[in-house]
Amino acid sequence: MKPLDPSIEQYRDYVLQARRHLHQHPELALEEVETTKFLMNELDHMGIPYIKAHPTGLIATLKGPNPGPTVALRSDIDALLIEEKNDKPYTSLTKGKMHACGHDGHTAILLGAAKILKDRQQELSGTVHFLFQPAEEIGHGAKILKETGTWYKETDTVFGAHLWAYLPTGKVSVEPGERMAATDRFKVTIKGLSGHGSMPHQTVDAVVVASAMVMNFQTIVSREYSPLDPLVVSVGSIHSGTAFNVISGEAVLEGTVRYFSKDIGETIEGSLRRVMESTAALYGATATLSYAYNLPPVVNEERASALATKVAVDLLGEENVVLFEKTTGGEDFAFYLEEKPGCFAFIGSGNKEKGTHHAHHNDFFDIDEDVLLHGSALYAGYALAYLKEAENL
Repeated sequence: MKPLDPSIEQYRDYVLQARRHLHQHPELALEEVETTKFLMNELDHMGIPYIKAHPTGLIATLKGPNPGPTVALRSDIDALLIEEKNDKPYTSLTKGKMHACGHDGHTAILLGAAKILKDRQQELSGTVHFLFQPAEEIGHGAKILKETGTWYKETDTVFGAHLWAYLPTGKVSVEPGERMAATDRFKVTIKGLSGHGSMPHQTVDAVVVASAMVMNFQTIVSREYSPLDPLVVSVGSIHSGTAFNVISGEAVLEGTVRYFSKDIGETIEGSLRRVMESTAALYGATATLSYAYNLPPVVNEERASALATKVAVDLLGEENVVLFEKTTGGEDFAFYLEEKPGCFAFIGSGNKEKGTHHAHHNDFFDIDEDVLLHGSALYAGYALAYLKEAENL
C-alpha cells in the first residue's frame, strides 16, 4: 500500500483507537445511544458543532472562512445481532452483538476525516457535513438523516464508502454507474384447504402450491428479462403446516428481489403477481402479494466518480484504483443519491494473512486496520478537491 503523506500519518493512532473502541461496544440499529454519545464527545473535543438525529445519529458541520459549495461525507454506525467468534484484543464486549459489516471502521474513518479537515479548516471555501448515520442495516437511517435539519437541501455532493472484504487491501473502486442493487422485499400468503394427510383429494395442498410457486418464480428471471440485466428473485423463507399427517391449508413465502435497471423496477412486481396468481389458480388455491420497494440502487454520478478517482490515484497510486464488479447487495446510501450527485466507494480490506477475508455478516468478520487512515484521507481528500475545484471555476 502506498505510504501516506507525513501530515496525514499523525492521525493513524487516533483512527485505530476509535475503531477498536467502537468494535468493542456494538449497538443495533436505532439503539446506537452510547455510540452517539461517544461521537458527540469526540466532536466536542475537535470543536465541530453538530445536531442530533432522532433517536440516534449525528450531523456535524464544519464551515470554512470563505463561502462556497457544500459537501456531505457519510458513515454508518450500527452493528448486527451476531455473536463474534474472533479472539482479538478489541473483540466485542456485548454478547450476541458485533460489528460484522465494517461500520465501526466507517465511523472511525469519518472521525479521522473530520479531524484532518478541522485542522485544515482555514483552507475550506465552503462547508462540509459529516453524517454519522444510524440504522443502515435495516434501511431506515438515510431517510432519518435526510429529514433532520436543512443539510440535505444545502448539499451539492455526497460521498460515502464501504470497507470491502471481497477487494484486496490497498485497492479502491470508485467507478461511475451502477454499484449496488435495489433491495425489494415480498411476502406471499397462500390459502388452500387443509385436511388429513391420507386423503389429499379432499384438500388444496398449500405446500404443493408454495413449492410450485418457488420454482415458477425462477422462470421470471430466466425467461422474462434480459440475461444482460442482473436480476435475482430469492425466496428465503417458507412457513406451512403443523403436523406430519395434516395437509396444510396455508403457506407464507417471503423473499427478496435485487436489480439495477429502472425498467425491471417498474415491472417486476407485476410479473411476480401474475405468476403467483396463475400458479395458485392452477391448484385451486388463492394467494395475495405484499410487495415493498425497500432500497433503490446505488448509482454513482460520473463527475463525482471522476473526482473521487483523481483523489484516489493521488493518494494510493494509479495501480491501486481498480474496476470492481457491482454487487447485488444493497445500501441505503442510495437515498442520498436520489436528488444529489455523489459517489460511493469500495475500500479493499481483504487480507487472508490477517484473517480479514471473511464475508460480511460472518461471525469471524474483521477489517484490515491498515486501510483505515487511507479511508480517512480519501474522505477528506474528496471534500478538499470538490471545494477547490468549485473555487477555481
